[in-house]
Amino acid sequence: MSDQSDGGKVSRAFFEERIAPNLGAERADVALGPAHGCDFGVIRPAGSPHATVLATDPISVLPDLGLARAGRFALHVVLSDVAVSGVAPSHFSIAFSLPESMTDDEFGAVWEAVHEECERLGIAVTTGHTARYPGATLPWVGAATAIGVGDPDRVVRPDGARVGDRIVVTKGPAVESVGLFASLFPEAIDLPAETVATAQERLDDVRLVGDALAVAETAREAVGDGTAGVHAMHDATEGGLLGAFHEMAGAAGVRFAVETDAVPWQPGVSAVCDALGMDPWRATTAGTLLASVAPEAADAVVEALRDRGTPAAVVGEVQEGEGVTLDGTETEAPTGDASWPIYADLSTRETTD
Repeated sequence: MSDQSDGGKVSRAFFEERIAPNLGAERADVALGPAHGCDFGVIRPAGSPHATVLATDPISVLPDLGLARAGRFALHVVLSDVAVSGVAPSHFSIAFSLPESMTDDEFGAVWEAVHEECERLGIAVTTGHTARYPGATLPWVGAATAIGVGDPDRVVRPDGARVGDRIVVTKGPAVESVGLFASLFPEAIDLPAETVATAQERLDDVRLVGDALAVAETAREAVGDGTAGVHAMHDATEGGLLGAFHEMAGAAGVRFAVETDAVPWQPGVSAVCDALGMDPWRATTAGTLLASVAPEAADAVVEALRDRGTPAAVVGEVQEGEGVTLDGTETEAPTGDASWPIYADLSTRETTD
């Protein structure tokens, strides 16, 4: 029997048994290596005043979003995993394994959008690989690594949540899934056109670089003693918001106690989830940021996020123990992502219509 998840990221058990024991050579300059539920790694050579933060993710290009929009979407999924360290992404590396059917003009539209967004954010593309291969198919067309270089004392570790911290959440459940489905399959969603159009806007919620950096800076200023007022951050991707709670709590060896009424919801999300029969708490939601924040910094962090136009709220606290409770009820970590079977069903319907 496999202990792998039903789809998407592997389970903690799979990671601990198959991956963690086999990580190559041990090096003293690896300040933070691979761990389940942790978005990034950190390298710091002896004596260096800088830390290098790295994160690698698959690249998914969905042409039906429009090629430029698809390129920006793919880029931000990768950048987010560095931004949650509190260090701004500054460099980018990408390897494309393109299908033979993709034309030069189609690739050019994707790549120009990536370039323009990187230029806007001050990110340099430093290396990569681009090729067409037999058997390669959309949407999965390669992988990319984002890199940030910064002060090691300002790195917010993904496993640093502390007992007594407040849990801050932005945007809420399922924003990525809902934005994608409303954009890719609008006619399959039995809702008024204006509701679907509102849901399509959720795809822009995938961006969180600015939110993560604002949280790190605001929390540090609120504490005021030179220490980080935010102790951990995480991007809620596969497994959804509930999965992200479990990953973040498990990485730190603590319990997350969450009050669901406090969690923000973006317009259109609940209606689309109901129409598709999708559990919003377990559906992928890249762009939703979780932060474990010192109590004295929590209100300032929420205010700073709202000033940026990002919905945010304190939704619970970090306690001694393990696991995640929602409204006092123990929960199990998701074994898969609720959006995957919905996507498969919608794709099948589209091809048979």
